[in-house]
Amino acid sequence: MSLTNCRFYEDKFPEVDSYVMVNVKQIAEMGAYVKLLEYDNIDGMILLSELSRRRIRSIQKLIRIGRNEVVIVLRVDKEKGYIDLSKRRVSPEDVIKCEERYNKSKAVHSIMRHVAEATQTPIETLYQEIAWPLDKKYGHSHDAFKISITNPDVWNDIVFPSDPVKSEITQYISKKLTPHPTKVRADIEVSCFGYDGIDAVKTALRTAEADNTPENQIKVRLVAPPLYVLTSQCLDKNLGIKMLEIAIEKISANITQANGNCTVKMAPKAVTEHDDAILQELMEKRERENQEVSGDESESESDEGVPA
Repeated sequence: MSLTNCRFYEDKFPEVDSYVMVNVKQIAEMGAYVKLLEYDNIDGMILLSELSRRRIRSIQKLIRIGRNEVVIVLRVDKEKGYIDLSKRRVSPEDVIKCEERYNKSKAVHSIMRHVAEATQTPIETLYQEIAWPLDKKYGHSHDAFKISITNPDVWNDIVFPSDPVKSEITQYISKKLTPHPTKVRADIEVSCFGYDGIDAVKTALRTAEADNTPENQIKVRLVAPPLYVLTSQCLDKNLGIKMLEIAIEKISANITQANGNCTVKMAPKAVTEHDDAILQELMEKRERENQEVSGDESESESDEGVPA
C-alpha cells in the first residue's frame, strides 16, 4: 500500500451515469485522454462525439491539456480498465454539485495524507478504517469531520489503526476545519441639521447596537462626520451581512424621523485584512487632520464616536 496515494472513495471504479472530476492529459483524433482525479488517477477518455453538442471546429477551444473538467461516466470496462466519458451531457448544475463534492473529497484527502505521513500509516488503511465508514454514515466524511470538532461522538464506531492516528487526525481536523469568523462591514453617512442634530445622529446610530448579543455584535465607529463604519464578525458571512442590512434600516428609519438622512456609501460585504488596513489608515489620516485644524482643546461631542 502507498503511504500517500489512494482513491477518494471505496469503489475502485465510478458508477455509470455518475459525475467525476478529470484532468486532461492529451488530445488526440479520437478525443481527449484524461485522468480520474478521485479514483487515484486511473485513465479515461472523452470521445470526440461527447465533447460538445455543437459541431466541433476546434477541439482546443472546447478542452485544454492540464485543465480539470466535470464529466459523466458512460461506460466502464473494469477488466480492460476502459472508462468512456462525456462532457457534452453535463449541465451547469451538475458541474456545481460535482465541484462541491470534489472539493470536500480533496480536503479529506489532504487530511488523510497528512496523517499518513505523520504516523507512517498507509493512506488506504486510513480510508478503510476512518473515511469510508464515515462516508456511509454521514453522506461524506468531510461533514463528519466538521461535526466531530464539537461532537466527539462521531468517533464512537471508528476503530483507529493506532492511538497516534487517533490523536493526529483529531488534532489536525480541529486545526484545519474549525471555522474562522468573517468580518463584514458597511459604510454609511448619517447627518441631521436640525436643532437636535448631533443627539439625533447618536440616537439613530445606537439602534444598530441595540440588539447585540455575546455571539453577534455590531460595532459603530466614526471615520469623520458624517461617515460611519458598521462592522460585525460572524461564522456565517451571510448572517453578518443580513445583520448589517437590518441595522442600516433601523438607523435610516430613526434618523428620517428626526428629518435627517442616512446614505449607504458601501453596502454590507465581507472584508479582508487589507480592507481593514486601508480603513485604519483613513481614520488615522482624518484624526491627524482634525488635530491640525482644531485650535482649541475641547472637542465637540460629534467627534467622539458613539457613546454607550
